[in-house]
Parts: sequence; C-alpha cells; structure tokens
Amino acid sequence: MRTAVITIASGRHRHIERQHAALGRSALAPDDYLVVAMNDPLLLDWRPRGAPHPEIAALDATGRLPLAAARNLGARLAIERGAELLVFLDVDCLPEPRLLEHYARAAAEHPGALLTGAVGYLPATTDYDDPGSWAGSATVHGFRPRPADGAVESGPHELFWSLSFAATSALWQHVGGFDEGYSGYGGEDTDFGLVARDRGVDVLWVGGATAYHQHHPTADPPVQHLDDILANGARFAGRWGIWPMRGWLDAFEQRGLVTLDPATGHYSRTEPAS
Repeated sequence: MRTAVITIASGRHRHIERQHAALGRSALAPDDYLVVAMNDPLLLDWRPRGAPHPEIAALDATGRLPLAAARNLGARLAIERGAELLVFLDVDCLPEPRLLEHYARAAAEHPGALLTGAVGYLPATTDYDDPGSWAGSATVHGFRPRPADGAVESGPHELFWSLSFAATSALWQHVGGFDEGYSGYGGEDTDFGLVARDRGVDVLWVGGATAYHQHHPTADPPVQHLDDILANGARFAGRWGIWPMRGWLDAFEQRGLVTLDPATGHYSRTEPAS
C-alpha cells in the first residue's frame, strides 16, 4: 500500500526537523512525505539530509491559518502521486518507529475505517536525542481508547482528532475531506469525525500507532485562539446543533472572556478583539 505522510506547518521549523528525523527511523519508510507550508516562505527552501525527502507545497492565506484547506491540499497532492494510504501527522508529532507499520496493517484489515492512534505529550525536560526515553516521560490522555499493540478498538466519533490519523485514499474521498469553512484553531477535526459518522464510517483506535507531541509553551485554556474557537464553534453549532470545545468555552466564560446567551445558546466575546 503506497503510503504518504502529510504534515501542515507554519513556523515550528525545529519541530518539523525532529519529525523528519523520527520518520527516518521508521520501520516502514513512507513513499512520500508531503509538507504544506502555510504562510511560511522560509519552509519552502527546507532541504533536509536523508530520507524521507519532503515535497513542499505553499498555501498562503490572509487571517487565520487555513488548517482544513492545508490538509485537503496535502491529501490531493498525495493522491495525485498515487498514494493509497494517507497518514496525517501534526507538525508537533514524532512518530514511533512502528506507527506507519501499524496504520498500514490496520488499513489493510479495515479499509473502510478512519484510523487514529494515541498521542503522548512530552514535558519541557524531554531529551529529543534519546527517543527511548519518550514513552516513559509522555502523558497520554486517558479518555481516549488505547488498545494493545496490533489491536484496534472503536471509539466515539466526537473524540476523533487530527494530530495523528490515517485513511485510505478511497475512504478520504468518501468522507470528502475537511470543511474549508473552518479556519484557524479548533472544531474542524470534530466536524470531520461527525461527517464520517454520518457516512457510515467507523473510527478505530490503532494500538501501537503512537506519536509523541513535542513540548511548546501554551495557555490552558488557549486564550490565544479565542477568536478562532468562537468563529469555528459557531460554524460547528450551525451544522450540528451543538457547540464543540465546551470545556474551553466554559473556562473562557468563568474568566469573563465570553458570554453565553441562554436564549440562543450562542457564545460571544465579552470585549471586542484588539
């Protein structure tokens, strides 16, 4: 099964260099490594040593980062190059050596399913030159399934996430890609999971298809993405009748950053964006 790894990036150059190095240690080498550079002309000149050799495409947009459109572009280019299996990795994610192998095996056995794997969050003290230490130091969220190596387990479509997932090219085309009406941070991956549900596609967690999320400073809740979350949340609510990312929205409300209109169920910013 011809396999393409697809990564979208804007900045985070050190992170993608580490990802490239991790892919170079993969037990199953990808046939293609497609990187979509969002508003990042510097990345277009990236020529790392050693395999896999990235093919880099540019996607420029004004305003919020076009995450959904970038993934769709990466998938389209991969399929044009003959990919039969699409593996999406967030730029912050480092694959275990057998991640591609586990995804490929699961795709062969369950070609009609959307596949995803566990993601462990690495601490600030991580030694990135010692991959053997990552498993012992990473924190994995316990609310998502984590089957044993080689096993698969079905899970709720609402818990699908885009940090690490795989789909056959035929399945990708059946689901139809990400809704490009979402831009910036949040909501587009949950929307994709619900579209898959409505088209009769199961979400399977693949044991052993583990990725490690590189540490970087962030806020909790992510106030830097407040406007994105409100815009994308409103689009999601208009499509599905419920607001996503409620934990973050509740935290924003507690901090006085947003208000909830009980009559409409709509969230809005307490103060206009500066």
